[in-house]
Amino acid sequence: MKTVVPDRQQSLVQWVSQATGINTFGVKVRLRGNDLHILCEGTECPQRWRTLSDLLQALQQTNLDILTNSEQTSIYQVFVYGRRKGEHRPSWCHRVHLNQIDKHLDQVQQALLADSEKSKQSGGALIVSNESLARQGNPEAIARYLSETLSTLGVSIQAKIKLYKPKNSQPEENRLWIFCQSSYSPDASLLAEPIAQKLRYLKLSGYQDAVIVSQVSGETAPDWLLRVDLTPPEVMLKEWARWGDVQAIARLLAEVLSGLKVGVQVSLKESTLHIFCIPAFDPLGTAPIPDKVVCLEAILPQLEAIAPQAIFAATVYGQKAGDKEPTWIDWLTLPAANHPAFAISPVDLANTGDEPAIVFLLERLLNPDLDWRLLTGGIRVLLLNRHGLLHIMCDAPICPLRQQVVSKITQFIRHLKIPGIMGVRVYGRRAGNKEPFWHYGVDLEHRQRLVPEATPEFAATSIYIGDLVTPDTSEPILRPDLTTKEVQNFVTEVARDWIATATSTARKFLLKSQLFTESNESAEHNHNVQGIKTALVWGTLGLLLTVQTDWVLGQIIARNTPSSPKVASATLASSSSEQKASLTSGKNQSQKTTFFSSTSKTKSPPNQSSVFNASEFTQSDDTPKNNLPAAPLKEKATATAILLAARSQMPSFNVRQLDEQLALYKQRLARTGSPPDILIIGSSRALRGVDPAALSKALATQGYPNLDVFNFGINGATAQVVDFVIRHVLEPSELPKIIIWADGARAFNGGREDITFKSLAASAGYKQAFEKTLTTASSNDLPENTVNSGEQKTNEEKQEISTYEAVNQSLNQALASISASYQNRDQIKSLLQKQLLIFGNNQTVTSQKQLTDGTLDESISQQAVDFDGFLPLSIRFNPARYYQKHSRVTGNYDNDYKSFQVEGQQDTAFQEVLQFTQSKKISLVFVNMPLTGDYLDPVRKQYEQQFQQYMLRLATNPNFIYRDLSQQWTKVNDFFSDPSHLNRFGAYEVSKKLANDPMIPWPVK
Repeated sequence: MKTVVPDRQQSLVQWVSQATGINTFGVKVRLRGNDLHILCEGTECPQRWRTLSDLLQALQQTNLDILTNSEQTSIYQVFVYGRRKGEHRPSWCHRVHLNQIDKHLDQVQQALLADSEKSKQSGGALIVSNESLARQGNPEAIARYLSETLSTLGVSIQAKIKLYKPKNSQPEENRLWIFCQSSYSPDASLLAEPIAQKLRYLKLSGYQDAVIVSQVSGETAPDWLLRVDLTPPEVMLKEWARWGDVQAIARLLAEVLSGLKVGVQVSLKESTLHIFCIPAFDPLGTAPIPDKVVCLEAILPQLEAIAPQAIFAATVYGQKAGDKEPTWIDWLTLPAANHPAFAISPVDLANTGDEPAIVFLLERLLNPDLDWRLLTGGIRVLLLNRHGLLHIMCDAPICPLRQQVVSKITQFIRHLKIPGIMGVRVYGRRAGNKEPFWHYGVDLEHRQRLVPEATPEFAATSIYIGDLVTPDTSEPILRPDLTTKEVQNFVTEVARDWIATATSTARKFLLKSQLFTESNESAEHNHNVQGIKTALVWGTLGLLLTVQTDWVLGQIIARNTPSSPKVASATLASSSSEQKASLTSGKNQSQKTTFFSSTSKTKSPPNQSSVFNASEFTQSDDTPKNNLPAAPLKEKATATAILLAARSQMPSFNVRQLDEQLALYKQRLARTGSPPDILIIGSSRALRGVDPAALSKALATQGYPNLDVFNFGINGATAQVVDFVIRHVLEPSELPKIIIWADGARAFNGGREDITFKSLAASAGYKQAFEKTLTTASSNDLPENTVNSGEQKTNEEKQEISTYEAVNQSLNQALASISASYQNRDQIKSLLQKQLLIFGNNQTVTSQKQLTDGTLDESISQQAVDFDGFLPLSIRFNPARYYQKHSRVTGNYDNDYKSFQVEGQQDTAFQEVLQFTQSKKISLVFVNMPLTGDYLDPVRKQYEQQFQQYMLRLATNPNFIYRDLSQQWTKVNDFFSDPSHLNRFGAYEVSKKLANDPMIPWPVK
């Protein structure tokens, strides 16, 4: 509610008091929107007509805008109330239109002169309503008319008319602008339909549309814009009647015959229109039957002007409402019988791709209530056919609900079977907006998508294509004289100048270092003595710096290394074993783990809990007291993966983990010569949730020995990402016999933005992968000798790689023998990361001492996968401590579940995976991964149930198995690292459970 500033309010109170003679204590004023409310009180209720007479005379001589706040919009009407003090409701109320004060004053004077009996008669001048004035198109009258409704909401109104120049070379037209100002930000849905109804009710002529601008008082930018279609109802009816809509034809005929006191009923059978003329009002049954000649003279011109599509004739009947037989009948031939263009039905035209026909049928489908469409403008449809996709935009004063329109539109388009249309994209927005609020897509045929589909731009109106609603200011955002080509040329020139400047600067710097020379200089100058001396000086300085750095790092490690000989020997053992880690088997790895565990046990007696950890600091309170079974930890492969990804000939996918996982997978293929038997894929829930070593070991106990398992989990991977990896990144010969897809409902949410796939689709690797897929068929037809030569080349490359690794290993061993810090490089890295972590978090010395080596190592290794692609985390989820560092996000505000729906792009990708795996005879097992009870709030449970139903419907597909473990361990927090991800202990249990599942067809070697 908007109120007046105190000093201005005091001025208004004093002005009313002086005008009416009522004490200031008996006067109260309040401003709401464009309305001024004045309450007059006294020991006796003030006399109505005397008080109004004094007030109206004062209003004739006073400009109220001077007495109010300068920021307050104009006052259109004044409400005057009178009551006795102590009463809660006024005894009388009178509304005064400030643009008709003279007429109000005449009415009041007539009431004062007349006696009590004659005062009941409405003498004096006639007061014209704001509605009547607004119908004439006066902007001030329109503002007063709208303020009658919106002032009660605290919204003030101003109206303006601005000339508008269409972009299709048509003459300038008037556009009505309505500015709504309030002290708060009203929701568009609160004002949209009331304003649209009131404006359309006026049946304004000369305006195509109106723009509603809502703005908060004191702000410069508008809060929201709304477009109201001011097309008259008669024009809308004629548009639909032209397409043969029976309801629209009946409305038009009823309006024509209403002056003749004739009612009309219309029905359509096949291609003939049946029109029944009856008396408009005949409660007693005595009204005469409508005259035949008069009715036909009124109906025939109207039907010929409309020329309804695919309606060839009309039969007109004259009768009373209760009669079974008509009194007279006549037949009329309509234009469709003589003109072939009018003979085709709208449905047949739509089947050929006629866009106006499709628009009519869709609008009729989405607006079943004709009265509501005429009242508010209804839901409008805009079409755009691009690259085999039919884009359909639905807009209305209130954005149409997705579930309200999507199913109707998709079923209708499927039924039409328009040639060349391979898919449908549906959008919804509020009228006047450029961008859609939501979108939905479905493919009618299989499509090969090379790049993500962008949302096309739709005009704000269907009449002026390319025209969008602009803000109130007439200042252009971009220079209109600049073309797109000129802008592109300017950007290209600036970029070229910048590149040239940067290249010149770098060239001068390198030449000044004397390590580089001009490429066009003579050979004699390149090999002169001065150049050799410079190279020797720089080489010597580099060698000295390297030796000095190595010595300093060795001294630092020596000071920070504990003086325990046992620990030192263990460290040396681990360092020497790391050189051969990539070539060792799982057996050697388990032996090394056993050695470390036995070494640590010598520090304290058995069965005795020590209060000190390995770094001799006291243990934290959240140290697990119970030991849980898990597979032995393997050597980390992150550094190797980074190196392999950097050396790879494949361009990057803009997703670092995908690049590294792919590099590790390719290394596994090169080493074993065949793909793994089992491939685990999915998001981070798969990356952390299924342990390949534990799964392989558990399967061996079930009679499936020596199965090779690899975890291809990728953080943030959705169904689209998995589909891309399986069908386009990996070759068919690189695919396993069975795929375990471990994930959950979040990866199938088609309503949220797929950030991971969006980044991936913009990469060079994405483009190359699709090009490779398209050329796979032709490459399969190569002659046998070409294949053999390719295999020979591959063997040579493997031999070269092996030679390079041997040289690299020998150099590493030579450096290790003379370096003081090489053997302790892991400790140096941990120390540096610890210092950076402490500096970044700005921790105190006390908190540093409480941080144990165990927790530090865990935080550092959280993103370190092993050579099986698995990310083992030992952290155990403790809600009390976890939510001290992380916010508790409920399902209502979880972006992973935003606009949750299983239909859409993710479902399409999943269907592609199902078809592909079936064609390649690969078994696909989807595992809905466990979640904590703390994570499964009521909102997420509802989404999980939708996902369950979706998966159960698809479980009937061959070669597809669905397993639900989402609520397996909801209360066992020790199996989780956070509310929705397993740790290595939970991954061990999941792996065992999958191995024991009799329904999964595990491969046999």
